[in-house]
Amino acid sequence: MKEVTMDGIFVSFSTALSLVTRAFFILQGWIRHPPQNKRIVKWRRKKMMNETAAVSKVNVRKITVTAMLGALAAILMFFEFSVPFIMPGFIKMDFSELPALIAAFSMGPVSGIAVCFIKNIVNLLHTTSGGVGEISNFILGVCFVLPAGLIYKRNKSQKGALIGALTGAVIMAVVSVFSNYFIVYPVYENFMPMEAIIGAYQAINHNVRNLWDALIWFNMPFTFVKGMFSVVITFLVYKRISPILKGKH
Repeated sequence: MKEVTMDGIFVSFSTALSLVTRAFFILQGWIRHPPQNKRIVKWRRKKMMNETAAVSKVNVRKITVTAMLGALAAILMFFEFSVPFIMPGFIKMDFSELPALIAAFSMGPVSGIAVCFIKNIVNLLHTTSGGVGEISNFILGVCFVLPAGLIYKRNKSQKGALIGALTGAVIMAVVSVFSNYFIVYPVYENFMPMEAIIGAYQAINHNVRNLWDALIWFNMPFTFVKGMFSVVITFLVYKRISPILKGKH
């Protein structure tokens, strides 16, 4: 039932987008070139319909691929795992940012953000944090894929992609400190005392004195490395899958 409902949403959205786009082309044509006779009107109408059909086809494919990458990202969130001796057991590693980064590079930053949104909406169905963890994950995902997508859009080269991805990873890592401090841990403290949280970090590094220390020494570099895993994998597979995602294969 959920799949049918989701498909219905995508079809409805693409249909509405097609109608709006068609109306835009028709209105644009009338404003720029007022019709002089029926033959010209017929020719222009046919031309605009062909242009609209091409735009609609691109948009439908973009929406479909974004939805598929969002579903893949949601699945990858299920396969999170702990990293013993490096991070406390309640901090998990996953690769769910990978599909979002691929979407941002292949279809633009908006698609990357949409993938982040989809994966967190899906994971709200079994959240253990009252949605707070998903909100933080979405914020960090946006901080990662938005700069990466925007920079790559301006400079579509390997260098541009690398600079964008590194910039996004750094921003995500820095924002994670504040996201965890002000959003995540205040909620987690209701389930686990702050002394126990700090104690889990101190078991790895006894120099940790407070939450700020823990987030700066542990969470920030961990988040950066997590982002870099997605960057490395993207660079390894992007060239092969890009034509498929863009419908050129």
